[in-house]
Amino acid sequence: MRLIKYLPLLAVLMLAACGGGTDTGSDFDVDLINNPNTADGYDQSARMPAIAFDKEMHDFGRITQGESISYSFHFRNTGNADLVISGCSATCGCTVADYPRGRIAPGKEGYVTVSFNSQGKVGMQYQEVTVNTNAQPGRNILKITAQVGY
Repeated sequence: MRLIKYLPLLAVLMLAACGGGTDTGSDFDVDLINNPNTADGYDQSARMPAIAFDKEMHDFGRITQGESISYSFHFRNTGNADLVISGCSATCGCTVADYPRGRIAPGKEGYVTVSFNSQGKVGMQYQEVTVNTNAQPGRNILKITAQVGY
């Protein structure tokens, strides 16, 4: 009997938890996300962005401990739809990436700048940055190496 008394409150809480809002928390339209993979295979006619980096690995060579260094990886949208980089994540807090926000039209170019802080590091360092996009595949790995000495 006590439970019946709380049913209207429980129903209101459940309905409120469903939200119903249309805000996705993004500045981009959902039409930027397209998956050309189907049960029948890959749809070659789908309008898709494609990201092509000039190179995906950079060796800084020998650096001094405590030095902060950066390298800009050049890329081009070789697809036929707008490219969006949704984020970049590094394998270590000593490495960060800066990337263009917003849409990158087909044929346009840009840079993902990777910065490495060698404070507290010694020896051969190998770091990776994952670039997440709306292209297929959705992830690209950029790599940097450096030999840190005193």
